[in-house]
Amino acid sequence: MDTAGIGQLLRETAARVITPRFRQLADSEVLEKLPGDLVTVADREAEEYLAWLLGQHFPDALIVGEEGVFLGQTSLDELATAPHAFVIDPIDGTRNFVTGKAEHGVMLAEVRDGVTTRGWIWQPQYERMYTVTRGEGRVLCNGEEVVGRARHRLVQGAAGSRRLVGFDADGRLAPIVRSSGAACFDYPMLVHGDIDFMVFTNAHPWDHLTGALMLHETGGRARMFSGEDYTAATHGKGLLVARTEEVWQLAAPLVQR
Repeated sequence: MDTAGIGQLLRETAARVITPRFRQLADSEVLEKLPGDLVTVADREAEEYLAWLLGQHFPDALIVGEEGVFLGQTSLDELATAPHAFVIDPIDGTRNFVTGKAEHGVMLAEVRDGVTTRGWIWQPQYERMYTVTRGEGRVLCNGEEVVGRARHRLVQGAAGSRRLVGFDADGRLAPIVRSSGAACFDYPMLVHGDIDFMVFTNAHPWDHLTGALMLHETGGRARMFSGEDYTAATHGKGLLVARTEEVWQLAAPLVQR
């Protein structure tokens, strides 16, 4: 199935399951998986629906979803070795979705033998579809190549951690700003050049495989704080992603201190 066709599956999932519940959720439809980590009925139903759609076209593929992993229904153990797999983030930015913010979306990554080969981000409230294919050297938004803006005079970063927000690395970096709260917006911001690097605490594959491929194809870097390249086999916490190698090296001391 071609990239546009798979993108249409994300659109269909959002239109059928996610958007009808936007700003319409009942209190009983919002739960905490862990303290501060929200999940909604829309997350779970969207994952089931997109997994079902993918299964119709790719019956032999391993399909891994964020909510299924949390519930113990699927596992990440086979992801790095599976001949063909898809990784679903049914609603990236769930807290934004719950609080009525437009910055949420659906993310999907395709992995073959441990290597991310294609990725999709659908931002339903903005009707923007980002796609990336390994080896093409570009990221597309609604079919048009994204051309990044020139880098800022001072390198600008973003982070979800309150510890890092406002830190300016002794003037070598501009003060770090707050993340959008959704990787499906943070990674496009990097590709467009709105920010130069991002610091993430968690390195879950559903959040980062697509974005890491976007950076790989546009000359960026996605590595753990240790310097290990981010892949489908990566485990642990602490991920630094940047538009260029130079920026990654400049920002690394910030997160390693």
